[in-house]
Amino acid sequence: MMDERSSKRPARLGSFRAKFILVVGGAVLFDLLVSGGLALWNVQRLSRDATLEVGQGLEAASQEYIRTYADSTAAQVSLLLRQVHNDVSTLAGVLQAQIDDPERNSDVGAAIARTSPGSVSLTYDQKANWSQNAPGSVSVVSVWSYLLGEDHNPRPDVQTDIQTSAVLDLVAPSLLQHGASKLQMYYIGSKERPIFRTAPYTDQAQTFDRLYPGHNEANFWDFFFPGLYESWQGWAKDMKTRPVADDITQTAPYTDAITGKLIVSFFQPLWTADRKDVAGTAGADITLDQLAQTVENVKVAQSGFGFLAMSDGNVVAINSTGEKTLGLRSASDASGSGVTGLERSLKGSSQPAIAKLALDRELGIQHLLLQQEGNEVPYIIIVKKLPATNLWSSGPVRQEAMSLGVVVPEREIQASLYAAQAKISEATNRIVIYQILAILMSLLIVAIAVIAASKRITSGISALADAAKRIQAKDYSVRVAITSKDEVGEAGEAFNRMAEQISYHTENLEQLVEERTAQIEDAKEEISTLNAQLQRENRRLGTELAVAERIQLMVLPLHQELEEFQALEIAAYMRPAEEVGGDYYDVLKSGNRLKIGIGDVTGHGLESGVLMLMVQSVARALQEAGNTDAVKFLTDLNSALFKNIVRTKIDKHLTLAFLDYDGKEMILSGQHEEVVVVRANGEVERIDTMDLGIPIGLEADISAFIKTREISFETGDLILLHTDGVTEAENDAGELFGIERLCREALRLKDQSAEKVVAGIIATLMLFIGSQKIYDDITLLAVRHR
Repeated sequence: MMDERSSKRPARLGSFRAKFILVVGGAVLFDLLVSGGLALWNVQRLSRDATLEVGQGLEAASQEYIRTYADSTAAQVSLLLRQVHNDVSTLAGVLQAQIDDPERNSDVGAAIARTSPGSVSLTYDQKANWSQNAPGSVSVVSVWSYLLGEDHNPRPDVQTDIQTSAVLDLVAPSLLQHGASKLQMYYIGSKERPIFRTAPYTDQAQTFDRLYPGHNEANFWDFFFPGLYESWQGWAKDMKTRPVADDITQTAPYTDAITGKLIVSFFQPLWTADRKDVAGTAGADITLDQLAQTVENVKVAQSGFGFLAMSDGNVVAINSTGEKTLGLRSASDASGSGVTGLERSLKGSSQPAIAKLALDRELGIQHLLLQQEGNEVPYIIIVKKLPATNLWSSGPVRQEAMSLGVVVPEREIQASLYAAQAKISEATNRIVIYQILAILMSLLIVAIAVIAASKRITSGISALADAAKRIQAKDYSVRVAITSKDEVGEAGEAFNRMAEQISYHTENLEQLVEERTAQIEDAKEEISTLNAQLQRENRRLGTELAVAERIQLMVLPLHQELEEFQALEIAAYMRPAEEVGGDYYDVLKSGNRLKIGIGDVTGHGLESGVLMLMVQSVARALQEAGNTDAVKFLTDLNSALFKNIVRTKIDKHLTLAFLDYDGKEMILSGQHEEVVVVRANGEVERIDTMDLGIPIGLEADISAFIKTREISFETGDLILLHTDGVTEAENDAGELFGIERLCREALRLKDQSAEKVVAGIIATLMLFIGSQKIYDDITLLAVRHR
């Protein structure tokens, strides 16, 4: 039964459940943090992008709004001025028509004198020394002292102008009531007869006396508008000299003598009938308040304002807030002659940024810092140029283009931007908080799920671990409860089966041990029997091999047989790799002839040894039979061996070579290893035998392959014959002894006896082999010519 305590066991550090919670919980936590972090980063980035896009859009819209507002206000100012221009032009047209038609002019004047005598009948003021019509007329006409005759009446030419100018009474009232609001309209005569007729009627001459002492004795034009008349006279001569292609001339703002208000006058000169000189002017005044009202109506944001400035920077219209903001200082021109002007220049502003403001061209959106209560406040300003006009302020007429400016605090115009940014920031913060709450909620849910899953998964494993411990404690009755069909359930089923098998095998272990012990005893007895048989067989084989080895050694030439040759010194060494070797060597003597043979049967062991004995037997038989032909000797020996090999089915053959020496010539025949000849003078020759024959035992007839070669063999020369067991012997490093090393050893020992040569070479060979196993038979023969 499953141990219920395992499911309630807390997860200890290092347990599978703790590792499971750590790994799975860590992976999920990492995923949530990465995905949540990316989401937060994307929200922040989206917020920044949205704020930037909205900010750029609102800023562009605000700037476009300011531009449009400036254009609209400039259009209103231009429209007002154009309306005044039209009214002045209308009045000038009527007066110019009178000048151009003197007869009609006279008739009109006479008619007006009859119907409205008050407009042409003047009364002389003895104290002031000027004449002026009485109140009650539409217009007031003033005639200055220098235009009166000795009888204090206007000169006749002046009287004519008084009558003809009375046409103003017919036109001016209508123009004053309609169109742009005007303070007054008037006619001023030529410089020779500068009478002054103004509508509506005012105490014109009396006001002049009070405000402009001395004006009655000076020429009107020179006193009030010096240089203006002369400019018009220049135009009469050449209209191209007009600064602006328009007859209307505007004055700079000045204080009106009659009303005391700041006004702007608009003149249109009247020309003589021949258009060669000035005949006077028609004019109209508007108060500066009319212009200022248009500009002061500028209301952008909460405290934005507009201003109207002359090209020299003199501000002619601005509200009090704007005047304070721009740091303007007002000063009236009270020079005493002419009209009184207004001085309120931007160049004299207490704000450095405003004093440097350029008005000679239109300015786009400008960002300025203005000082307010010790702080720098950012403002936006745009300056719009109005259409150019002819301007008189003093001296000659010049071109003037007033500028309309609109000034707005940035914080007000961008209030919507700040509000939008604040809302975006608020929305972003709200999203971030929701995202963090979502992540925390996800973490909580995942943590609960991981803990629950780990508990479910590890409860089965813990039960298996507890059950395994009980089995270890030899409680083979334990079983686990199978509560699921997943891998844990399968493991539990496998564990229960294993527990059953362990219980079964444990209970039957003694019986099983007895059975296995009996089987082992039987096997042991059988092995002992076989081992005894094997020992007997080994002893038999050892005896047979010892006999074979003995036989093989017995057939080798005896030491005294090698010393029977007076002319030659012969020594030999042979060591089989096993008990019975496959190498062959022999020294055969027949009379004065000597035959030395050496061969190597393929492989080694008993079969190779038997084949070697066959070669030895056949060779001695052929030698005894008197076969002295080297080719025939090998041919017959091969024929005899081939038949035995075929009959005995020995899969062996051998290389075999012979040296035949008759006391004079040394003949070499047969194929074997290279023959090494060390001359008495130290020269070393290596004679290849590959073309002197083929291996013995491969073919029935090898006569066609057998060749002979004569070897020069003089006194002191040394011949070495060897098998491949010498040259192919390996040392511990796997290096071969080799034919070159054999030659060097033979050369080193050439002056010693054949026996010492063989012993010295074998000693060097054994030292070279060291502890390495000898794999092939070793045979070495040395033949020295005494």
